[in-house]
Amino acid sequence: MSARDAILARLTGGAKPSAIDVEAAALLIAPERPPVDPAALEETFLARLTLPSVAATIDAVASFADLPAAIARYCADQGLQRTLCIPPDPRLAACDWTGFTLHDSAAPDEPAALAIARCGVAETGSLVFETAPEAPMLPNFLALHHIVVVPQVVAYLEDAVLAGTHPRAHYWVTGVSGTTDIEGTYVRGAHGPRFLHVIRIG
Repeated sequence: MSARDAILARLTGGAKPSAIDVEAAALLIAPERPPVDPAALEETFLARLTLPSVAATIDAVASFADLPAAIARYCADQGLQRTLCIPPDPRLAACDWTGFTLHDSAAPDEPAALAIARCGVAETGSLVFETAPEAPMLPNFLALHHIVVVPQVVAYLEDAVLAGTHPRAHYWVTGVSGTTDIEGTYVRGAHGPRFLHVIRIG
């Protein structure tokens, strides 16, 4: 049978499905997104964060008032001084930052920056950020240690997209920056933070 005859036979249903056809059909039957149990939203999100592809560390606090102590612990664990770039967010301004040196303008070699994500996504372990006067974008890409507060977790990527008016920019972070461009070796921090620390709040 010629190639032309084989193609025509497949179009008319006369040819036996190939292995590729069977695999393609199986993909269509499978769910388009992984199932996320609503009763295990937190557990799923935290599990995604600790995957090697995301490589985040995790902490949890009850309220914003507990953030300084949690970040002090992280700094001690990482051997960092308590120098922190924080956004001008009123929720952070109300915290007691005694013992910290704070600033809101990030340098190219910034050791640590704090940010508040709008939400986390359980499906992928992604963090969703939106720019605003109280949420500048640049510090999130310059710091070696990216410390992110997550006040809310949603199940799927679609759930993180808000209806109506959107900010000027919004971006998603899934894990630390990395590349394999250098001799095929995985290098963390090539295009952004090398360490991601997520603090789940509330």
